[in-house]
Amino acid sequence: MNKLAEKVQQALVTAIDNDDLVLPTLPEVALKIRQAAEDPEISISHLSKVISRDTALSARLIKVVNSPLLRASQEVTDLHTAITRLGTNYSSNLAIGLVMEQIFHARSEVVEQKMRDVWRRSLEVAGVSYALCRRHSQLKPDQAALGGLVHQIGVLPILTYAEDHYELLADPVSLNHVIDSIHPVLGDKLLRVWDFPEMLVNVPGQYLDLTRDSASLDYVDLVQVAALYCHRGTDHPLGTVPLATLPALMKLRIDLHSDALRSELDEARSMFY
Repeated sequence: MNKLAEKVQQALVTAIDNDDLVLPTLPEVALKIRQAAEDPEISISHLSKVISRDTALSARLIKVVNSPLLRASQEVTDLHTAITRLGTNYSSNLAIGLVMEQIFHARSEVVEQKMRDVWRRSLEVAGVSYALCRRHSQLKPDQAALGGLVHQIGVLPILTYAEDHYELLADPVSLNHVIDSIHPVLGDKLLRVWDFPEMLVNVPGQYLDLTRDSASLDYVDLVQVAALYCHRGTDHPLGTVPLATLPALMKLRIDLHSDALRSELDEARSMFY
C-alpha cells in the first residue's frame, strides 16, 4: 500500500472509531416507508400514498413489476396495483432499497461518475440476487435485492471524504485501494446506524470473504454469488475468481454453465434499472 493510501486509511479508521466520520442519513422517504411498513395493519392504499410522494420511485416500482421476471399477463400501470401484486412488505423493502439512489450524489464530476458506477453495479447485483433467491432458495427475494442494493454502500462516505481531500481524489490508485480496504467495515456500520435487519447488516462486510462458509444459505451467500456473476469477464479482481469451489455456490446447487440459468440471470441484471 502506498503512503497516501496508508495515511488516509488510518485517518478514516480513526474517524470511524471515534464516530467522527459524517455518515449519510437514510433518505426521508425511506424512513417514512419503513415507519408505515412497521404497522402490521397497513393498507395498500396507505403505503401507496407514502410511496407516491416520490414520483421517480413510484415509476421504478411499476417498472419492476413489469420486468420479465415478474411480468403478469396484463401490464401494471399504477402504483396501487403494483403494490397489490408485490405485497406491502415486499414493496416497502424494494422501495427502501431503490430510494438509496438519492444519496449517490456528489459535487465533483470525478466522484459523481464513481458514485454512478457503484450504483449501477449495485442495481445489477440486486437483480441477480433477487433472481437467484426467487428460483433457488427458500429465502425472501425482496431482502436479497435489498442486500444487493446496499452491498457497496460503504463506498459513499469514502467518496464524500475524498471530495474534501483533493490529494486523494487526484490519485485514483490510492483512492481505489482505500475503497477496497475500508468499504466493507463502513458498510456494516452504516446499515447498523440505519437499523437494517440483522440478516442484512453483515452483507457489506462479508460478501468479499470467498472462504466464508455459513451453516446454511443466507443473504451474504446470495449477494456474493451475484457480485461474482456480475463481474465475470471483466478485468476486476472478482472477474477471475474460480467459482467451482466457492462454498456459497455449492449451497445454492446451481450450474452457472447452464445456458437457461445464464440467460435468466442476464435478464435479471437490468430488472431494477
